[in-house]
Amino acid sequence: MAHHRIEVAVQGPWSLATSRSFWEGFTPSALPPSEGESLHTTFLVEGEWRRAEVSVTQHGATAVLEASGEGDLDRAAAQACRFLSLDVDARAWPDVGARDPVIASAQASLPGLRPCGFYSPYEAAAWAVLSQRVSMAQAAKFKAALLRDGVFPQPIALRSLDLDLPGRKPEYLRAVAEAALDGLLDATALRSMKPAAAVLAVQQVKGLGPFAAELVVLRGANAPDAVPHNESRLDDEVRERYGRPLAEVSEAWRPFRTWAAVHLRVLRERRIGGVLAAAGS
Repeated sequence: MAHHRIEVAVQGPWSLATSRSFWEGFTPSALPPSEGESLHTTFLVEGEWRRAEVSVTQHGATAVLEASGEGDLDRAAAQACRFLSLDVDARAWPDVGARDPVIASAQASLPGLRPCGFYSPYEAAAWAVLSQRVSMAQAAKFKAALLRDGVFPQPIALRSLDLDLPGRKPEYLRAVAEAALDGLLDATALRSMKPAAAVLAVQQVKGLGPFAAELVVLRGANAPDAVPHNESRLDDEVRERYGRPLAEVSEAWRPFRTWAAVHLRVLRERRIGGVLAAAGS
């Protein structure tokens, strides 16, 4: 098995400890709690769908990634940077707090948080299908039953599985697998598009409506600057804190609208309890 060490200069505020704590509570794709200061994760490398293991350690403003596996480890490291938001130049993120005291308070409460997403849009899309019309706990059980050696099945494997799931979930999961194999759920492609256009593109996949498509783009491709339009808990939080609609408030959050939304959702869940599971989480 090959091994690769990569150092990444992270631009702007970043705390691996804060991000790891957030991700350990992110039910749809939670990390298992680990000892020490490193973050350890195992996932399928997008496109080639081979297993990779990546350990991330923070040394000041530098992220040190230790990658191992049989596939393209440069690609694996780049993917880890994406789902940890380490690829985002966040030097202007404090400026959002300077414009918006609510976000400034959130930044102070969650120092160095960078939103952690799904490993890939493919896995985000699969979760969107698994979680439709069932409880979060039930969806987590469905997903756990599909894992193979701790990772989600490759699209080609998922497509051929005999899935014992309710309703149209088997049909929709096969459609997600086909879309992943056809490149319709490619993170780089989705990130290169305007978020609204990317959300529309994802809705071409059978079973993925507006809510699911937002999850795929905002948390699967981890797009940093988009407003969740189908997240009622975020709407409630903005109404309570600002007394104004989300579309108006979020203009001050550019170019980190997703990040601001995540911070508000994290604080809301800490305050009232619940599960960070939806597009704005």
